[in-house]
Amino acid sequence: MKHFLLLLSAFALAACVGNAPSPETDPSGEPSVNAERDSSGQPTTAPESESGTSQSTMQSADSATPTAETTTSVPSKASETVPLTDIGSGQPAPVDPYTAFPTLVDGVFAHANALYKAGLADSAVAYLQRFRVIKPLWAQWEAKTDSMILAFDKTRAEKAKQYEPLVLEIQNMNRARAAYSMVAQTADSLISLEPGDALTKWATEQKQVAYKNTLAKAKKEYAEIQALADDKAQFAEAQKKVTEFQMRYRDFEAELHIQALVDHIREAAQATDAAAVKYWESHDPAAALAKADEFIKAGKYKDAKDLLNKLKASKLRKEANAKYRELADAYCNTQRKETSNLFAKAQKQKDPEKKRELLKQAIAPLDKCMSEYPDNSQKKTVVENRQFLEKELQK
Repeated sequence: MKHFLLLLSAFALAACVGNAPSPETDPSGEPSVNAERDSSGQPTTAPESESGTSQSTMQSADSATPTAETTTSVPSKASETVPLTDIGSGQPAPVDPYTAFPTLVDGVFAHANALYKAGLADSAVAYLQRFRVIKPLWAQWEAKTDSMILAFDKTRAEKAKQYEPLVLEIQNMNRARAAYSMVAQTADSLISLEPGDALTKWATEQKQVAYKNTLAKAKKEYAEIQALADDKAQFAEAQKKVTEFQMRYRDFEAELHIQALVDHIREAAQATDAAAVKYWESHDPAAALAKADEFIKAGKYKDAKDLLNKLKASKLRKEANAKYRELADAYCNTQRKETSNLFAKAQKQKDPEKKRELLKQAIAPLDKCMSEYPDNSQKKTVVENRQFLEKELQK
């Protein structure tokens, strides 16, 4: 490492020199350069352009750069890529060889090219010859690298064996889709033992896998509890289940808004007539639902509405809600038809005052629709029709 830092410093200083000194000469007075020359005394081959060298060098570096992949498998190979890690405050930033070496080499080539362009070809060649002698050092660095990797791998293997029980436990829990809280607790235990950056990263990813698995399960249970209240009017059972649900999934409040469901069930229970609940213990809700359908078809909308509201306290709450929406559409269609007839009469009326009176009468059925069923499926059309009639009145 010391040699590497010294070399980096030497290249950095050399790259910043504006004019390099003339190369040393041998006793004969000739430059000690082995470059071939033509008859004019110039090098037979000009150095590559600065831009061309930089691009090729960087492309080579880029193609060799591995990329980290997100995986939930247990890290086991020394060659697995992990991000550069700063070992702590007060320490120098980590050196990335994939960027440091290409940048350093680019500086060497750029400086040699600058010497050549300035007419100092001999100095440029001498400078590049100094760069070539690094090759033997590189072999030494590779040997040192291999030695360090072997030592580090030995430590990693020892640690992996030491933490193997926790690793297997986490894997088995996620295979069995155990609760997130259990996986997170075990993963945090592993992380607290400082098993190394690769295992720490893996344990964190396993927590994320458990979180997604548990969230999917929680969403399914959430829908089932909501259906107990909204579709079956089983408010007591729904309240009991949502209380347990909130305790088990307290880590998921932000995603599920569990408190909102608790409030919704409580409010729905309070709005339901206790006497109506008691009534359906001795009466057939299916027969009542069929009777409500008959009322709708006969235009007995008030009777149908009263019966369906009562049915919302039965086990057929879901079906009663659906039939209630049919009732709202039927009622509003009738009112809109009346509005249309009155508007047609108003258009034929030549007396302005009588026409205005008919237009006012045409608005009234639309108001009835919105008053009786404010959330009906035709709300937008009804509002637009009313606005149109208002404009006709202002003419």
